[in-house]
Amino acid sequence: FACRDAACYRLPGPRGPLCVFRNQLPRRNDVYPEEPPPEEPPPGPPAAADAPPRRLRNGAALCRVCGCLGPRTCGRCRRAAYCGPEHQALDWRWGHWEACGQHAAGDASADAIPVHNEFLFPEYEILIEPEEPEFPADNSVDSDDEQGAADISEGPKEQEELGATGSAGEAFQSLDEETLEAMAKHETEEDKIFQMFKEQVAAEPEQIIRYSRGERPIWVSSENIPEDDDIPNCLCGARRIFEFQIMPQLLNHLQVDSLGESIDWGTLVVYTCADNCGEGNEYLEEFIWKQDFSAGS
Repeated sequence: FACRDAACYRLPGPRGPLCVFRNQLPRRNDVYPEEPPPEEPPPGPPAAADAPPRRLRNGAALCRVCGCLGPRTCGRCRRAAYCGPEHQALDWRWGHWEACGQHAAGDASADAIPVHNEFLFPEYEILIEPEEPEFPADNSVDSDDEQGAADISEGPKEQEELGATGSAGEAFQSLDEETLEAMAKHETEEDKIFQMFKEQVAAEPEQIIRYSRGERPIWVSSENIPEDDDIPNCLCGARRIFEFQIMPQLLNHLQVDSLGESIDWGTLVVYTCADNCGEGNEYLEEFIWKQDFSAGS
């Protein structure tokens, strides 16, 4: 769950205005069928086929605004369901007042949850594919060899210019060598981490979620990386481990990636219970860490 207000993302703290919950339903449950849905859309008009259902299989009504349980109904038409008065008021302003009570009996369009509104982010299907190997088998060129070849290819003129540059650099010996060394080390580490992230994005430019449970995330910066002590244990006492990270490409699909007042992140890293506690009949809050791009990226 994420706030749509860009100002909230500038607040201090690694979590930001974000919450993540885990629910592990058994295959047989009251919410979803045991078998996956067919690849082909069901017959009927497109609007009726694409609209989310207004009720769960157990008969519980869903709010027309957010899709959560909707125990309240419109007092006029007695058909539109809502989770509370706030979302009922929102839906009324968004046009329910025009359609309320005007649909014929049996018309499901009045009851269906709108596919998208200003409260929800757009909804998409997520395709799951394995990542390609980081280094193909036929890639026999070593990066050190490439660097060496580049150095060897420099002619006498270039080497002379490098020597002149080196001589000029001796003028800076009076600076604090410890400070210079620390700055250089930080810049090198920052460049290395960001370069690794860019290579990952270049290999899978459409990737929005990177799932690799028990492994390590790919960071966008050397700043604000959590230590082991920063990741709290689960309520059951087990430690939390990395499960997946949300990539910045998702911002393009959420229609919020623009200049000015827009929500933003470098990557969102989710840690979950290593023991997979819970029986699937409740939502358990897990831990999320927000890392932004560094100022120099």
